[in-house]
Amino acid sequence: MNPYKTVAFYTLGCKLNFSETSTIARLFEQGGYAKVDFDDRPDIYIINTCSVTDHADKKCRNLVRRAKSKNPDAFIAVVGCYAQLKPEEIANIEGVNVVLGANEKFNILAYLDKQPENGKAHIENGHIKEVKEFIPSYSANDRTRTFLKVQDGCDYFCSFCTIPLARGRSRNQTVAETVKVAQEVAETGVKEVVLTGVNIGDFGQGKTESFLELITALDEVAGIDRFRISSIEPNLLNDEIIDFVSTSKRFVPHFHIPLQSGSDAMLQNMRRRYLTPLYRERIERIKAKMPNACIGVDVIVGFPGETDEEFMKTVDFIKSLDVSYLHVFTYSERANTTALRIDEVIPMQVRQERNKTLTNLSLKKKRAFYETQVGSTHPVLWEAADNEGMMHGFTENYVKVQKPFDEKSINAIEHVVLQEIDRSGLVSAGIEDKMTLVSEG
Repeated sequence: MNPYKTVAFYTLGCKLNFSETSTIARLFEQGGYAKVDFDDRPDIYIINTCSVTDHADKKCRNLVRRAKSKNPDAFIAVVGCYAQLKPEEIANIEGVNVVLGANEKFNILAYLDKQPENGKAHIENGHIKEVKEFIPSYSANDRTRTFLKVQDGCDYFCSFCTIPLARGRSRNQTVAETVKVAQEVAETGVKEVVLTGVNIGDFGQGKTESFLELITALDEVAGIDRFRISSIEPNLLNDEIIDFVSTSKRFVPHFHIPLQSGSDAMLQNMRRRYLTPLYRERIERIKAKMPNACIGVDVIVGFPGETDEEFMKTVDFIKSLDVSYLHVFTYSERANTTALRIDEVIPMQVRQERNKTLTNLSLKKKRAFYETQVGSTHPVLWEAADNEGMMHGFTENYVKVQKPFDEKSINAIEHVVLQEIDRSGLVSAGIEDKMTLVSEG
C-alpha cells in the first residue's frame, strides 16, 4: 500500500511546462491522490524545471530546501528540461528522491517507490534522441484560460538554445487528435485557449498536415470563444496563416513573433532562419490585414559579438516597427551550445544596460499601442480579483483592462469602451461605463 496521499506541484519556466504540470497532476488525481498547495505539508512534491531561465540549479535547490522544511519526510521528484539536461547535478541535491527525464515524467506514478542510494537520487533519464512520443497536455487550474500543448520539441538548433537537447525532435499529434483534446478542454467551460509548444508553426514538420490546417480545424470547435497563438517563428508565419486569422471566428488578432536581434549579422550567428526584411514584411502584412492587432516580440541582448553598433541596429529596427511590446532576454551561456565558440563575450554589465534600454522601449511601445485603442469598444474576458477591490481582463487584442470587482463578471465576456489610460490602473469613482487601460510598469 502506497504511504503517499497528497501531492503538490511547482512549475518553473514556460507555458508549455504549466500545461504539462497540469497533465501530470491529472495522473495523480486519477490515481487517488489529493492535490494540495506547496505549503500544505504534502506527502509528495513534484518540481517541474526549466533550462532556459537563469540559475536553474539555484532555484531547484531552493525549492527542495523549502519542501523539506515543510515536510522532512516528503517524497521529492524533479522533472522537466533541467532534469533531462543535468540529471546528475539534480541527483546530488540533498532531499531529492527521483529525477525524471523528458519521457519518464509522464510515467511518474511508477517511480514513487524509488529511494536515494548512497545519498544520491534515483535517475530515470533516457537519451533525448530516443524521445519520439508526443504527450498531449493542457493546463486546468484557471477557469478562464487554458494553455493547450499542440507541439513539442524543435529541429532548429539555434546557437544559443538548449531546448532541442532538453525536449528532442519536433513532433505532434494529428489534427484530428488535437481537435479531440480541444473539445475536451471546451467541456471544462474555459473561454480562451492559448496554443503552446516549442515551435508550434512547425506543426506537421512539412509532411501531410500543417499549422494552417490545425488552426482551420480548431476554429470550428464549439464552446471555446477565443484561440490565441502563443508564439510563432517569422519564417513559419506565412501569408495564409495571417489571412486566416484576420477572418477567423475564434482566433484573435494577437501574435507573438520572436525577433531576437535587429542585426542580420547577429541573426546569422544565432542560426536563425530569417533576416530582418522578412520580419518587417510579416509585421506589415499583419497590420495591413488587422490594424488593431497586438504584436509581441522576443529579443535577446548581449549575444556574443553584439557590438554597440549591432545593438543599435536592433534598437532602431524595433523603433521602426509597428509592434506592441517586447519580451527582453539577457543572453546567458548554455552548455553544449555553439554560441560558446564565439569569442567576443559581452560583459554582464553591458548586457544588463542593454536590457534596460529595450525594456524602456517596450514600455513606450505598449503605451503607444494602448493610446491607439482609446475610444474603441472591445470584448473583455474578465478574470479574478486584483488588489484593492479591482479585477482585470484582456481584450481580444491583448489590452489589459480593469474595473471594480464584480464576482458575476469572472469568466464572462463583456463589451466595454476603453476610455482612459491610468498608470495606477484605477477606474474613476462612480463612472460605471468607463473601463481603464492598465499601463504596466
